[in-house]
Amino acid sequence: MSRVMIKGQTILGAIAGDVIGSVYEFDNVHTIDFSLFKDDTTFTDDTVMTIAVADALLHNKDFAATMHSYGRTYANRGYGGRFRWWLSQETPTPAYNSWGNGSAMRVSAVGFAYNDLETVLEKAKQTAEVTHNHPEGIKGAQATAAAIFWARMGKSKEEIKEAVTQTFGYDLNFTIDGIRPTYKFNESCQETVPQAIVAFLESTDYENAIRIAISLGGDSDTIACITGGIAVAFYKEMPEAIVEKMRWKYLPDTFVAIIDEFDLVYGGNGRK
Repeated sequence: MSRVMIKGQTILGAIAGDVIGSVYEFDNVHTIDFSLFKDDTTFTDDTVMTIAVADALLHNKDFAATMHSYGRTYANRGYGGRFRWWLSQETPTPAYNSWGNGSAMRVSAVGFAYNDLETVLEKAKQTAEVTHNHPEGIKGAQATAAAIFWARMGKSKEEIKEAVTQTFGYDLNFTIDGIRPTYKFNESCQETVPQAIVAFLESTDYENAIRIAISLGGDSDTIACITGGIAVAFYKEMPEAIVEKMRWKYLPDTFVAIIDEFDLVYGGNGRK
């Protein structure tokens, strides 16, 4: 892979994590030495909903209506059972009290869009409670967005770890190598968001972060999606080969247009 790095990425960091992890969700690998791209690599619901949130932020759209529209347009992308039910309704219905990691996988845009923690937390809550209005579902989204915010703002990894622990109560005192042998597939925020954050904390660059996240196993695409959003905010660059694959092979033109617009608006310092 080319080691040329591309700067200025925002939500593509999360999206690339989802795409790379897509083939490993039900065919886990437990090593960082794996092929980034395979014949059946594709984008999943994580990407669709990340784009939906970004579109809503860019164009001041209603979160529920925008997610509902994107989900129905891009069907059969691995949505969970209750989310599929939610999409099947003609209009978005009240939230279903989920603590699943769907709230965390879609929230990265919020971490890039605002320059104060209070707004980041409030907007993350709004994106979560459309469906995932359980306190753990909201917390998972807020922790992910806050970690991206702190990474953008130049906090060190140790500072990010401490801030996440103190603000959200997640225990981050473990290693991926230490939990990998016994880690099982889990779609809750409680058992994926801390793991995704630790994968970032152990990494040396963006690609390494994605490899560590996927190597854990479990819900690989979502863990890598969460990790990828934080990693790109911290390292502020991605390998050219990954960026080019996303832009020209794996993502619809409509998604690329939203990513480019989001980078243009929020790729600097975010919204005041």
